[in-house]
Amino acid sequence: MLQCTWGIVQTLAGAVLFLVMIKREHFIYRGAVGTLWRRGESLSLGMFIFVSEQASPDARRELCAHEYGHTIQSILLGAFYLPVIALPSAIWCMLPYFGKRRLRKGTSYYSLYTERWANRIAEKITGIKFEILI
Repeated sequence: MLQCTWGIVQTLAGAVLFLVMIKREHFIYRGAVGTLWRRGESLSLGMFIFVSEQASPDARRELCAHEYGHTIQSILLGAFYLPVIALPSAIWCMLPYFGKRRLRKGTSYYSLYTERWANRIAEKITGIKFEILI
């Protein structure tokens, strides 16, 4: 219910993306609506998670848990989720500068506070142990 009030902005964005991908494969993950998509990265918008179909089944399991961690962040932060979590996460993921920097320095993608926090939440809720929690 909080996703449809406190987190309405990201949930509406997720619903629009879900409708755009209505013909894709969907699933339910712990109350979140999941979609397999063709992109290499995964995404969480409110109660909607989008996971790369390119990932192996084991990787998908971890990606779903991680994205569910972002779903919980959305519930906790409400409208603040977009500037506090989504925007920094998208910049960290998508800007080539940060991708090159991570490679050059051997930095984990999950070292950014948004990603590290999502993993910690997911571990506590799902029991999945992430290899890298940095």
